[in-house]
Amino acid sequence: MIRSRKVGLMNRLVQLGILAYVVGWVFVWEKGYQEVDSIVSSVTIKVKGVTMTNTSTLGPRVWDVADYVIPPQEENTVFIMTNMIMTLNQTQGSCPELPDKTTVCKAEEDCHAGYVGTHSNGVQTGNCVKYNGSIKTCEIYAWCPVEDDTNIPRPAFLKDAENFTILVKNNIWYPKFDFAKRNILPSINSTYLKRCIYDPQTDPFCPIFRIQKIMEAAGQNFQEMAMEGGVMGLQIKWNCDLDKAASLCVPKYSFRRLDNKDSRYTVSPGYNFRFAKYYRDTSGLEARTLIKAYGIRFDVMVFGKAGKFDIIPTMINIGSGLALLGVATVLCDIIVLYFMKRRHFYREKKYKYVEDYELGGNPTYGTQP
Repeated sequence: MIRSRKVGLMNRLVQLGILAYVVGWVFVWEKGYQEVDSIVSSVTIKVKGVTMTNTSTLGPRVWDVADYVIPPQEENTVFIMTNMIMTLNQTQGSCPELPDKTTVCKAEEDCHAGYVGTHSNGVQTGNCVKYNGSIKTCEIYAWCPVEDDTNIPRPAFLKDAENFTILVKNNIWYPKFDFAKRNILPSINSTYLKRCIYDPQTDPFCPIFRIQKIMEAAGQNFQEMAMEGGVMGLQIKWNCDLDKAASLCVPKYSFRRLDNKDSRYTVSPGYNFRFAKYYRDTSGLEARTLIKAYGIRFDVMVFGKAGKFDIIPTMINIGSGLALLGVATVLCDIIVLYFMKRRHFYREKKYKYVEDYELGGNPTYGTQP
C-alpha cells in the first residue's frame, strides 16, 4: 500500500510539473493564447549639424549636411563623412605612378605600354620617369596628379562631427491586426521635438540622437572611429501586446558597432569610398577634385512582433497541455518498471498473468451442428 502511494505521489508531481510548464511557460511567459504577427517597417533619416575647418590647402571652410552626407538619401542607412583625402585639380594626362614594388623602374624595359595592374591608377605608357629626386616609376596615362593615400589625416578632418544629430523617423505596421504606429509618439509635440536629445533615462522616446551619445552607448570612441570610419547599428525594437492599451506599444533603442573595430585583425579596417566632383576651367579643360571619404555609416535595423488574443492558438495549446498530462502516467510507468529498485514488485502488481488451459476432450470450440 505504501509503495502504491509513492507511485501515485510521483504521478501527481509529474502532472503538476507539466501543468506548471503549460501555464507558466506556454501561456504566461510565451503568451500562447495570442496570435503573433511580424513587423513591416519604413525608415527615413535626417542629419543636422555644421562645422568649420581651416587648412592650408582649402583655407577656412564651412561644412554642412550637403557636404558630408553622401549620398543624400539611402534605404534605412545614412553615411556621414568624418575624414578625407582630397586630390585637387586632377586632369587627364601623363604622370608618374605611385612607387611600389611593381611600378618602380630603372629603365624603359621595366615598363610595358598598355599594362594595367590590379592597383594601378592608370594605363602605363612604357616610359620610365622621375617620381622624385631619387625614385623613378613607370609613367601612366590617368587623372593626374594621382592620389596619394599613404597617410590618413590625424585627427579626423571633421572631428567636430560628434556633435551632429540624427533624426530617425520610423513607421511600423502589423498587417494581421491592421495596427500602425510611428516612433514619434502622439505625446511628442513640435516644441519638444526641437529641443530634445535621446537619453535612455530622461528622454527614452526622443527620436533625435547625438552622434557622441550613440558612440558612448555602444562603448566606442568617436575620435578613433572617425579617422578610418566604421559601421554602427541603431536598433529599434517593437514588442507589442495588443491586448493592452496601444499607448504601451513603444520603441526601445539600442546601439552597437557592426564592423570589426580592431585594426590588427582585419586587412581593410574602417569604411571608405571615393567620389569626384567634376568641373571645367576657363579654357574648357575638364578637371575634377577626387575625394577619398572616410566616415561612419549608421544602419537602422527595426525588428519586433505583436500578439493579440485568438481562440485558435489558445485551444491548440490547451489541447497540447492536456495531451502532455496523459504522458505523466506513461512516464511514471517507465520509471517504476525499469529504473527503481523495487521494479519487480511493481511489475507484479501492474500486470496479472493468466495461464492458458486447454479445453479437454474436444479441441473444437462452440456447438456442434
